[in-house]
Amino acid sequence: MPLVTVDVIKDVFTQDQKQEIIERVTDAMVAVEGEAMRPVTWVRIQEVEQGDWAIGGQTLTAAAVHEMAGGKPGSDLKKAS
Repeated sequence: MPLVTVDVIKDVFTQDQKQEIIERVTDAMVAVEGEAMRPVTWVRIQEVEQGDWAIGGQTLTAAAVHEMAGGKPGSDLKKAS
């Protein structure tokens, strides 16, 4: 029974995007381990508070991530993956 945890910065992804992440990660695990494991494959999205996540010593906010992704919150993030 695999448990996959995806850490994201709070307020970066919409609820629909988080659902898509869950579905795609589940599909990826099933592609490796077989369809019989789908019902017991757990995917958990854990949101980290803005400012509690850093890269290279610089803390990140949702706004900074949206800016890196090309602008509008939630709109271009799917395309970046």
